[in-house]
Amino acid sequence: MVEALKNIHAVDGDPVTEGYIPTAVTAQGLVYDDGSTQVFESSGATTYVEQGRPTQGKWYIDDDGRFCSFWPPSYRACYDLNWIVEEGRIAGVRFTELNRGSSFDGRYR
Repeated sequence: MVEALKNIHAVDGDPVTEGYIPTAVTAQGLVYDDGSTQVFESSGATTYVEQGRPTQGKWYIDDDGRFCSFWPPSYRACYDLNWIVEEGRIAGVRFTELNRGSSFDGRYR
C-alpha cells in the first residue's frame, strides 16, 4: 500500500474529493495502460513520460474544486478523479476529462 494513502478509506469508483486531490496525485508516480508514466510534484509541476520522451506541465485545482492540468503552450484540461481500489487497497486514480468523457487509469508504481 502507498504510505500516503493508508488512512484514506475508499471503494472502487468513489470520487476523489477536493481535499484529497493533492494526496491522490502526489502520493506516488503513476503508470498508465500504455506504459507512459507521470509524476506530480506538490509544487504543481508534473512530468509525463511517453516512450522515453518527457513533457513538462503544471497541475492545479480550479475554482470548482476539480483537478486540471496545463501543457504549454496552450493545452488545458480538467478532470473528475475517481479512486481505483483493488482487493481493498487504493491502487490508482481514474481521470475522466470534463466535456469529453474520455478516461484513463493511472496506477501507483
